[in-house]
Amino acid sequence: MEILQKVKEQIKFFVKDINDPRSLELLDSLATGKMLRSKLILKIAGVSEESIKLCAVVEMIHAASLLHDDVIDDATTRRGKPSVNALFGNKTSIMFGDILYSKAFTELTSMPQEIAYIISNAVTLLSVGELLDVELTKKFNSDYDKYLDMIYKKTASLIEASSKAAAILASKDAKAFGLYGKNLGLAFQMVDDILDITQDSKTLGKPSMLDFVEGKVTIPYLLLFQRVEDKEYLKSLYKKELTLDETQWLKEQFYSTKALEDSIKLAQKLGYEAMEAIKNEDKTNELISIMEAMINREF
Repeated sequence: MEILQKVKEQIKFFVKDINDPRSLELLDSLATGKMLRSKLILKIAGVSEESIKLCAVVEMIHAASLLHDDVIDDATTRRGKPSVNALFGNKTSIMFGDILYSKAFTELTSMPQEIAYIISNAVTLLSVGELLDVELTKKFNSDYDKYLDMIYKKTASLIEASSKAAAILASKDAKAFGLYGKNLGLAFQMVDDILDITQDSKTLGKPSMLDFVEGKVTIPYLLLFQRVEDKEYLKSLYKKELTLDETQWLKEQFYSTKALEDSIKLAQKLGYEAMEAIKNEDKTNELISIMEAMINREF
């Protein structure tokens, strides 16, 4: 059986243990992603009963956060499939998210205390990050530190915790692998923010340049705001359905001010720092390859 399939089977076993047929049905409706956090755990800790259980717990937490996220964002699709809230309504999506969260916490209680603390603390950070994300979309945010704090908590904290916990399981350097996970999460989000601007709608699977329309002032827009002459005009485009001329103006400004180029460099800097942190650890070639593929891709 493929390793990631074992993780999926473990998740199913945990949900079966709840003894609620509806929860099992809803589990089947969840779209499975790339399972990045599980891949990291297995690459750092190797394959064992403990690491498979840790993967299952982390994937349940991640799935729960996405169930809530889709309700917050009024999303109708998730990974190309109809989202649970679109199929069964917001109440079902929220409650199923709560079931996955609470079952994950139940299973954490049988794991080493340090690991249980690291993962559960990351869930608190993740939830605060979600709240920050909602708050930051209320008005134009020009504060880079607020953006960085939000993406750390919302996206990077659980990836950092997964890497740290896996290192503890394998008696490796938790600090080094934690930094790798944190920077992977930050760079992942920055790259996602950059691709929203550089890729076309067909490649993205959603309208391009949608972040700004939805009220998200991401890294390229933050750098652009610092450098652009007509700051008020830029702010006037915030949360607005953009015309072709406005889209063209934005793209021209991104390139002429080098806001896009420097956003890529910031993501790459995080990646290089992460690779440096684990360069002396054993069997990290695949982890370095994951980071290199992300930060040195075609934008």
